[in-house]
Amino acid sequence: MGIVIAVTSGKGGTGKTSVTGGVASCLARLGKRVLCIDMDIGLRNLDISLGLSDRALMDFSDVAEGRCPLARAAVTHPDLPNLSLLTAPMSLSPDVTATRIRALLRTARDRYDYIMIDSPAGLGPGFQLAVCGADRALVVATNDASSLRDAQRTVSVLRNRIPRIHLVVNRVQPRLLRRLHTTIDDAMDAAGLPLIGVIPEDRRVILAANLGRPLILEGRQGAANACLNIAKRLEGYRVPVMRIR
Repeated sequence: MGIVIAVTSGKGGTGKTSVTGGVASCLARLGKRVLCIDMDIGLRNLDISLGLSDRALMDFSDVAEGRCPLARAAVTHPDLPNLSLLTAPMSLSPDVTATRIRALLRTARDRYDYIMIDSPAGLGPGFQLAVCGADRALVVATNDASSLRDAQRTVSVLRNRIPRIHLVVNRVQPRLLRRLHTTIDDAMDAAGLPLIGVIPEDRRVILAANLGRPLILEGRQGAANACLNIAKRLEGYRVPVMRIR
């Protein structure tokens, strides 16, 4: 049975979508069958991050409402055959309920090892729908105070629903950390979560998205290597967490 992982942030602008695509593509590179579901309704751009913007024709609402089977709606990546995408609609019908999303995920569990859900920012109805069937959650935050406060709020909502929740600290700038006299330990304490990964600020993230290629295909450096480490930890490997002071 596949594992459903919701990637969320509470606050927008933390790089949640790039983390979703980065970790998913690394899991696929490790030989796992991975389905990405973009549930950021109306603001979808996971297809751009993965380089699949011209291929995704059907969306998750088509599958949830029975207009199209999952096997036909999910688009396979041409360079990473283990990686597939189910994109988001521009607007959501009220007929797409949590019950229907859970049914979609049950089907996906039989076909994939991991289902990575890119949830919308905030804690509204779209977020509630995105996390309704998740087994695990990755809460993405940057190391600024407002982002960590939003991460805390997100955790308080998820705690009684999802048994395993981890923190990803994204877009880390070592010079800024030193200037603020903070450490990643402070971020963990503020969010109240165990850390699963630290991802440095890396211009290659934007370059790869503009090229329409998953980051890991551009080399194992910087953010790509950090996402690979997160993927390995999800698989149960003991990989040292980068500590930035």
